[in-house]
Amino acid sequence: MDTPPPPTPRTEPTDADVAAFKQQLGRPPRGLRAIAHRCPCGQPDVVETAPRLPDGTPFPTLYYLTCPKAASAIGTLEADGVMKEMTARLASDPELAAAYRAAHEDYIRRRDEIEELTGFPSAGGMPDRVKCLHVLVAHSLAAGPGVNPLGDEALAMLPEWWRKGACVTPVTDEEGGQ
Repeated sequence: MDTPPPPTPRTEPTDADVAAFKQQLGRPPRGLRAIAHRCPCGQPDVVETAPRLPDGTPFPTLYYLTCPKAASAIGTLEADGVMKEMTARLASDPELAAAYRAAHEDYIRRRDEIEELTGFPSAGGMPDRVKCLHVLVAHSLAAGPGVNPLGDEALAMLPEWWRKGACVTPVTDEEGGQ
């Protein structure tokens, strides 16, 4: 990727955002709090979820990647062994391990500002391993560059998924959206 998508302000979800989320994931949102990042195409690509779902179930994934194009590209990285390589680097690079621990602490702090989930780790395998690049990229997109070093690295490896157009078709008033 030449340049990662720029940070976008956190916004309250609109009806059109909820409709896009439903199209992206094929289900209604659960615990949706905000749009944490927008794809350059204008659609949400990362949502912020509540630490607990409406039924009280803990949901420690604060930032959830919703764009299927980005998710597919990240899945390719995972299949290519990027997570294993990153985890190995954590064991041999103290500076990277310290920066990744700081990313974990940032993630927990942001989640705990909403509601503390005592005993629940941050997502993505932080701070000791890389378990899910989707979460790390979502954290990087929501928090901006420089917060999650491995999320930033994974983001830099991705193609510009938005270049061929939006992952979903905006919904019109007649369809229950905009």
